[in-house]
Order: sequence, then structure tokens, then C-alpha cells
Amino acid sequence: MSTQPLPLEGLTVVAVEQAVAAPFATRQLADLGARVIKIERPDGGDFARGYDTAARGLASHFVWCNRGKESVAVDLKDPRGLALVRRLVAGADVFVQNLAQGAAARLGLDAAALCAAHPRLIAVDVSGYGATGPYAHRRAYDMLVQCEAGLVSVTGTPEQPVKSGIPAADIAAGMYAFSGVLAALVRRGTTGRGGPVEVSLLDSLAEWMGHPLHYGMHGGTPPARTGLAHAVIAPYDAYPTADGGLVLLSVQNDREWHRLAGQVIGRPELAEDPDFATNTARVAGRGATDAVVAAALAPLTAPEALARLDAAGIACARLNSVAELADHPQLTGRDRWREVESQVGPLRSLLPPLVFPDGPEPRMGRIPALGQDTDGVLGELGVPEAEVRELRGAGVIA
Repeated sequence: MSTQPLPLEGLTVVAVEQAVAAPFATRQLADLGARVIKIERPDGGDFARGYDTAARGLASHFVWCNRGKESVAVDLKDPRGLALVRRLVAGADVFVQNLAQGAAARLGLDAAALCAAHPRLIAVDVSGYGATGPYAHRRAYDMLVQCEAGLVSVTGTPEQPVKSGIPAADIAAGMYAFSGVLAALVRRGTTGRGGPVEVSLLDSLAEWMGHPLHYGMHGGTPPARTGLAHAVIAPYDAYPTADGGLVLLSVQNDREWHRLAGQVIGRPELAEDPDFATNTARVAGRGATDAVVAAALAPLTAPEALARLDAAGIACARLNSVAELADHPQLTGRDRWREVESQVGPLRSLLPPLVFPDGPEPRMGRIPALGQDTDGVLGELGVPEAEVRELRGAGVIA
């Protein structure tokens, strides 16, 4: 039986957001119990709604990042619509926005202005490159920031750099915005004051580039692109098996190499061979290292190889497809799947990673249709029904 409420129960978040970074941050807040009121344009809403129709007619990005929110469709370019949003913000605990650089300030919805007017408010500005500096006003989309941050330069094969298959810059910024809100809430609990929070995609992804950045800055040479291999650890790669599978393994230290050599490769003498005994030697002779590992795994099926590696205490994995992730036995075995309501019916979704064993499950609320909650939220503000009808007729709300 639950003994604790969800951590953010009772908090209200207003978000003027679009695409991935800010919506991903506020979805985490909604999952943990906050009320999240999402402000969208009446003429189509968050443009991520139109990215695709893969989720039974809904956009997969939108389904992923927007469950548990209320959608209020308001035209911020109309003074009447902007005034309504200002009233909502005045009663909120947190405000999050990721409009184009300068747009929030022109509307008076930037963090500095809002926090000056509402001292307990925590206001988050999510941008591509930050509020200052020579790139401040450049458009920033995930792939562009991946390139600017150097992620693409270390991802791929020696012949071909590639971007990450997920929106890494957006996710990084979203998670720092989420953790920034939590930190600011703790500070408000001790000081009584909120304050502005700034997060940029470039800063976030540059932080995630810490290993190659420090390796390159201090070692003189940036890590090479090595496909599934690791630039500075060996063996660390994918190896083919007799049934056409690929098994990945990672040896993190020389003790593990001793076990791999004796129990999997069947050549215990390699543990003391100067060409293989240390990670530095194995990396220098990566071709020979990979060859002996590949020769040992090639006669085995993938399940046989994994069983042998597991028995030796060697970290290993299958190279799964997205479909195989959706049916992963570990996710199923831990009961990680739920159904989330939407306008097209229930959609299968994963529980969020944060687990609070002494509290209720995260609140995986419905995915809102555009403007689904406009009337209810305006009613809470005390806007008369006649005025709501007038605003809708004028296209200020939807």
C-alpha cells in the first residue's frame, strides 16, 4: 500500500513549448504528479503533432513527450490570449518555454521578467545556444546541435560520421531542464523564492561529450570513430555468431580479460602474453585482439555465446532491433509496460525510469487532443462562458 504521494503532487506547471526538449522535461514533471498545462497555438498546436502519424494516427514524438498534460489552445499574438496566459502563470509554480530565441522576451514571458513579477515562480528558458554569445539567435534543431557539439564527429565508422539515432541534444536539454526545476524547487523550499533557470541544447550536449572532449583536449588526439567498438578499450565490439546473430561484449579491465581468455576463448596463455595482457596492448593490437575473440565466438549460436560469456562474468548483449526492444524480456519481466489513454484509444507506453517503491506509480495521464482542456482551464480562471464563446469565435482560443 502506498504511503507517500507522488513527489510533485500539488504543483502546477504552465508550459509554452514545442518539439521535444521542453515537452520531454515537462512530461517528467507530469509523470511525478505535477499538473502541466500546455499552451498551444490554435492553428495546429505544437508542431510536433504533425511530425508523423505512426502512433495509430498520432505523431510518435508527441505521444512520447506529452502524456499527462492538459492542452489549452491560445493565440499568444493576440493581447487577449496573452493576458489569459499571464493569469495562468501568476498562479503557477513553474513556467517552461522553448520558443525561438527572443520570442518569449517580446511577449514578456522570459524567465527574468516573470520571476521579477512573481518571486516564488520558477521559470525555465530552454534555448538552442543560450541567451548570449555569437550563436544566441541561430536556429537550433537537434541534428544541427549534434554537429556543433562534435557528437557526429565521434559517432559512426572511420569512413562515415553519423548523427545519433535519437534526438540526443533535445533529450539532454530536456533532462537538464527537468533536474533544474527539481533543484530550484528544493531551493524554494528553503528560501521561499523561485528564480530563473536557463538550459541550452549546446551546453547540455557539450557536457555529455565529456569523455571525448577531455580525451582530445588533454591527450592531443580526439577519439576515432570506431562503429560499435570503443576508441580506448578492447575487446569492446560486436562479433558474429554461427546463427547470423551479433553478440556484443565489453572487457573493462585486465581481470576480465583473464576470464575471457581462459573460459571463453580457451587460450589462458593470452592472459600473460605481452601483446594481450593489458588494455593498452589490446587496443594497440586491436585487429589481433578482435580476431581471437571472433574466432572463439564464430562456431557458437548467439544464445550459446551469451551463456558462455555470462558464465565467465563478461558483460555482453544482443544487438536488438526496435521491435525486439518492444518485446524485451527484462521489460516484460519487470512489468514496465502500461497503457496511456488518447483520442485514438489506449497506446502502449513504458513507465518512466524513476521508481519510488514507497509511493504510487507515476501518473501516466492521457495524451491530450489540441485544445481539449481550454474551456475547463478558462473556467477555473473565472472567464465567463459568454467571453469564452467570444474568444473562440474570434480565433483567440480553440
